[in-house]
Amino acid sequence: MKRFTALGAALCFATLLTSPLWAGGETAANPEARVYIVNLTDGAEVSSPVKVVFGLSGMGVAPAGTEKENTGHHHLLIDRPPLGQGEDGADELSYGIPADENHLHFGGGQTETTVELAPGAHTLQLVMGDLGHVPHSTPVVSDVITITVTD
Repeated sequence: MKRFTALGAALCFATLLTSPLWAGGETAANPEARVYIVNLTDGAEVSSPVKVVFGLSGMGVAPAGTEKENTGHHHLLIDRPPLGQGEDGADELSYGIPADENHLHFGGGQTETTVELAPGAHTLQLVMGDLGHVPHSTPVVSDVITITVTD
């Protein structure tokens, strides 16, 4: 019995080592999909309100609630750790992206927004969500960029 328990524990450990540590919900995404911010770059200095244009390749945009293969809708994370990190990171990946001042939802299929940001440094990250606002099984996320609002 001890040998079986040790073997089981070893198999579980091996599975954890070979499984992706960063996984989202159950909806598949095109493995080549890429989301990005079109009009801003890391280190940009801007004025508020800030226009953010969303870019997407390898997938289509569909409103929340639409069940269609290789589609999703945008979420903009502002001034928070990258998706999956921080206090609520695991919940974001498994249960969905919350809606608050740090997590903006574009469930209507919007591909740009304008946001009011106070002067200072701010981080931005785009995340694709499935029909229920949950990141795809392999999350489709942009790089985190930092912008500085000058006035």
